[in-house]
Amino acid sequence: MPEGHTVHRLAAAFDRAFGGQRVRTSSPQGRFSEAAQLDGMVLLGAEAVGKHLFLSVAPARDVDRGSSAVRFVHVHLGLYGSWTFAGDPGFSDAHAIGAPRLRIGEQEEGLDADGSGAADAVGTADWRRLVPRPTVRLRIAGHRGIADLTGPTACEVLDADGRRAVLDRLGPDPLRPDPDGRERRRFVEAVRRSRTTIGALLMNQKVVAGIGNIYRAELLFRARLDPSVPGRDLSAGMCEGMWEDLVALMAYGARTGRIVTTQPEHRAIEARLVERSRGTRQNGDEDPSVVPREESFYVYHRQTLPCRLCGTVVCSADLAGRTVFWCPRCQSVRSRRAAWTREHPAAPWALEPGPRAAAV
Repeated sequence: MPEGHTVHRLAAAFDRAFGGQRVRTSSPQGRFSEAAQLDGMVLLGAEAVGKHLFLSVAPARDVDRGSSAVRFVHVHLGLYGSWTFAGDPGFSDAHAIGAPRLRIGEQEEGLDADGSGAADAVGTADWRRLVPRPTVRLRIAGHRGIADLTGPTACEVLDADGRRAVLDRLGPDPLRPDPDGRERRRFVEAVRRSRTTIGALLMNQKVVAGIGNIYRAELLFRARLDPSVPGRDLSAGMCEGMWEDLVALMAYGARTGRIVTTQPEHRAIEARLVERSRGTRQNGDEDPSVVPREESFYVYHRQTLPCRLCGTVVCSADLAGRTVFWCPRCQSVRSRRAAWTREHPAAPWALEPGPRAAAV
């Protein structure tokens, strides 16, 4: 399942590719009958909130976005959903996002569940002749290219009230603007009033929207927090620190398409991962100038390997139906921040966030 930064990149790609255009919509699979109602409407823009994508459409370009005439195509990719793109050169730099799927018009395997991709978009002038596969739930066609959606958990048309109902179920998104700190406070309060473990809370989209398993594991390592610590045992300062670190890490991910949480001086230490056959792929893995995925994480998929910082074997376990990864020595904090600072002179936030990790 794509993490939140990937869906924000997807929204930006839709804005660039289709924003302000009158588009053709169809459902080759036949399971999205509303596609016929949307055909010929103008795609006003795209919005990402956590792992949810909203495409706003209206009868004309000059329709106010607050008008009752605006409808929202709501898409949640889930574990098996994917968007694939084809078009003219420069049409879109998001060629496939979501679960492994064939690219439009290609035969080889598609991309990984983290939304990576480095290959060129398929077809140039011939993209208009590409026949959709029968599994395509929704095809959107514009002047310069097409986007095909397959296997989503949700694909529906909502009015403004329906969109608001979805948003009301979600916690704060670290990638959305927060000029007054309201979203940060929502996160802090949600964590501190709960007896649930911080490892489970970070995967709860009602607590924070957009976090997946990679961000969860890496954020807790950088915070030096054991995943089993109850949220109510954390201080406000610790929660605020996690939020600030998460904002920086996910902003880097949205900008580059890559999750990189390690500092440069740590990357060559035990540069290995323990992965399934496909592995954890990211945008630009074939580019020698980017940080390799084997050097990108501290604990994610590093179970049974030595911690990059202390040499202790990294552990993994099931937590609320997902595998959590942690270092039992570095992440030994089980009480409020004061206890940590008494034992260790360096604050838990000594590891710098994403921007420095990106400066290579």
